[in-house]
This record gives sequence, C-alpha cells and structure tokens, in this order.
Amino acid sequence: MKAVVSVIGRDSVGIIAKVSAGCAECGANILDISQTVLNGYFTMIMIVDIRELAMPFNDFVDRMSGLGRKNGLDIHVMHEDIFNSMHRI
Repeated sequence: MKAVVSVIGRDSVGIIAKVSAGCAECGANILDISQTVLNGYFTMIMIVDIRELAMPFNDFVDRMSGLGRKNGLDIHVMHEDIFNSMHRI
C-alpha cells in the first residue's frame, strides 16, 4: 500500500530532512520524491510505502499534518486508493 504526501510552504533549510525524518519515525518508506522551489515557495510530492507503518494510517496523517503546522508547512497525506479514485477519467 502506498500514500501520496504533498508539502507546500515558504522555502527554508531542512524541509526535506524534517519531512523524511517524520516519515521514518512513523515507519513510512519513501519510494519516490519530487521537489522544487517556485519563487520562494517549496513544493514537494512523495510516494511512500505505508505497509510497515508503526501506527494506524489516520494517526500517520495527523502526525504529518502536525509536523507541517509546527514548521509552517502545509502537509497532506492521501491514501493511494483515494488519490487514484479522485483522478480517474
């Protein structure tokens, strides 16, 4: 099982490290990552493997959202099944 993690906020040093550490602490393994800085705004999308989460998925979502609030970032986690359903043509 996978999840999509999106991160948006003002660019600053250490965003990737903080989000990666948050995922690792929860047992989520980063499979793919894309990031860029647009006019001072950091944007990132990650695909993470959630089969080995150390907690229920909803707790992972809440933990990552809290990490975002603590660091001035908007972090959203969406289960792959929901993401795929939303983007079907």
